[in-house]
Amino acid sequence: MGNASRAPRAYFACGLAGAVLFVVVFLVAGALRPGYSALRHPVSSLALGESGWVQSTSFVVTGVLMFAFAVGVRRTAGGLWLSRLLGVYAIGLIGAGFFRTDPISGYPAGTPMLGQSTLTGSLHDTFSALVFAALPLACGVLAHRCFKSGRTGWAWYSAATAVVFLAGFVLAGVGFAQNAALMPFAGLLQRLTIVVGWAWVAALAAHLLRRSAPA
Repeated sequence: MGNASRAPRAYFACGLAGAVLFVVVFLVAGALRPGYSALRHPVSSLALGESGWVQSTSFVVTGVLMFAFAVGVRRTAGGLWLSRLLGVYAIGLIGAGFFRTDPISGYPAGTPMLGQSTLTGSLHDTFSALVFAALPLACGVLAHRCFKSGRTGWAWYSAATAVVFLAGFVLAGVGFAQNAALMPFAGLLQRLTIVVGWAWVAALAAHLLRRSAPA
């Protein structure tokens, strides 16, 4: 996957830290938020309410960390397209943090299951779409490179991550659109999807950290 020694290890550490930070924040915030259901509600809904700044800040900080990671990947041999897609992923996270989502699935309490879209909510959805599109594409790019170089383990892992991530994104989206069968579990489906994606980022960052370690 290129010569990782060309990039400072701090860039790769940012990728690993971002993956852990994002998952820990939404798991803890979701468990502590009154009236919030991790089974039904999206992660983005944690940005609503008085303590919503925690999730919004997590989006932005994680996005900045991921942008640094993308810079580090760019400095490795052959990492141009992979770094570009990771950069788009980072921009999507930052934008999702600045623009809060609209209420959905009855959260916050007293709001409709599927309310009218606002400009802020639409911008949040647009930036979120960058996140959910860029990551599987990045996985696909790495899978292609690894198949060509004979690194079949990373190739199959990256390809499987892309497929599972896209499938989970579609199923969760159908649930948030109030499909009767998937709505009760849409939040769980989204969380599993996000964890799968961030696990790939963390694994890649850890791999590059190992390769860049001093002899």
